[in-house]
Amino acid sequence: MQLIRAYDVKQAPGRPKTDKLDAVWLAKLTERGMMRPGFVPPAEIRALRDYTRLRADLTRERTRYWQRLEKLLEDALIKVSAVASHLDTVSARDMVEALIAGERDPHVLAGLARGRMKVKHAALVQALTGRFDAHHGELARMLLDQIDALTAQIGTLTARTGQLIAAMPAAQGVDADGTTGPGAGLGAGAPVLPAVDRLDEVTGIGRDFAQAIIAEAGLDMSRFPTPGHLVSWARLSPRTIQSGAKNRAGPPGKGNPYLRAVLGAAAAAAGRTDTFLGDRYRRLARRRGKLKALAAVARSILVIIWHLLTSRDARFRDLGPGYYASRIDKDRKTRGHVRQLEALGYTVTLAPAA
Repeated sequence: MQLIRAYDVKQAPGRPKTDKLDAVWLAKLTERGMMRPGFVPPAEIRALRDYTRLRADLTRERTRYWQRLEKLLEDALIKVSAVASHLDTVSARDMVEALIAGERDPHVLAGLARGRMKVKHAALVQALTGRFDAHHGELARMLLDQIDALTAQIGTLTARTGQLIAAMPAAQGVDADGTTGPGAGLGAGAPVLPAVDRLDEVTGIGRDFAQAIIAEAGLDMSRFPTPGHLVSWARLSPRTIQSGAKNRAGPPGKGNPYLRAVLGAAAAAAGRTDTFLGDRYRRLARRRGKLKALAAVARSILVIIWHLLTSRDARFRDLGPGYYASRIDKDRKTRGHVRQLEALGYTVTLAPAA
């Protein structure tokens, strides 16, 4: 039995229109080898997917509860989120807990600030001056309890995910003395790092993202002969639409939503760094826009992942933010700028900088 993409069957010629004849046609296509079987990961990866996907769903659900709590506080004219970076900070949590306990003095509430929030005392007093009453406190308590329950479940799933990956031989590292197994590859001089640690070195990818990527793409890259095959499977490469002699780029398709979400978040995080991937994002964003730049960086990250999972002894090395600048032909760029200035009516004389 093979899992076939419906799109591939639709493109095959001679497809009948009745269910009975369609079943016969599918059997003939499979018998002749005209259909490529879809990617079905092994049972251990499918089980890992269940954990990481549920963790992603619960994380999104927890975010919704944080938003509901923020809306509840704004209904009571409490604007803590205008001063604090997030309600999940320790200072903001202490203030909300104090409000629930019955404290209404904004000066006392602002005094609960910690760290860098202490210097925002005046802004906190203004933000905490509202009409928070008993019914707001009761609802806020319910929302916080739900958030705490989801946080505990997410932590349990993360721990269980780490245990499942550590038990996979392909994800284990190798120590300097050649021993392998759970926990191996973390010492000094280890020739092979565990798979999660290898991916964790990539800019924008953390341990949670690395676990999710392994759960979605698997550890066996032999299924994808080249990085382009993996990128195409993830729907991160533009589709070519051909009509006669004309070719144009089309939308890449939907792909795996969980993998695309992780790669998109990793690309967004990498775009804010002073690294090769960050510089690539900024160069593309100026010319093609932010969304296409994020897709391009996500594709670059997926290519890096393919190489790291294909060669167990491979390690990520950042090329640096000046990689593109170091490869520019300075003479050619100089001639281009001179021509542009001369076209504007200037006479250009070049002199080396002191």
